[in-house]
Amino acid sequence: MTPFHLAYPVKDKEQTRTFYRDVIGCTQGREADTWIDFDFFGHQVSFHVKPEAFNGSEPTNVVDGKDVPVRHFGAILPWGDWHKLEARLKDANTDFVIEPYIRFAGETGEQATMFLLDPSGNALEFKSFKDDTQIFAP
Repeated sequence: MTPFHLAYPVKDKEQTRTFYRDVIGCTQGREADTWIDFDFFGHQVSFHVKPEAFNGSEPTNVVDGKDVPVRHFGAILPWGDWHKLEARLKDANTDFVIEPYIRFAGETGEQATMFLLDPSGNALEFKSFKDDTQIFAP
């Protein structure tokens, strides 16, 4: 798989470093005064310090009866890795936007999912499929 690159704004570089390195477990890459890169599960994610980018609440859509943040990013992890991250986040006393659970249980696209916010309020979703062929199933 070819890695993707994603850039997101953050309020504070040091809080971002601590969260993505110490809580999520990402390896830090390069940085400058106003940005920092991470290896986000094999992909390059760059965070640019831009506090003025945060000016209000973010919209949500209802999915499976839950208010899912419209603007979010994350990773699809192997089943066991998802459960290890779930435990790591719970050990860090993470406040979840949507607590870890199984979405679409017994249906096409059944998946484990959880949503949380980084220190700047960027929404992250981590999900896993027991059957990876279901990732793009219609």
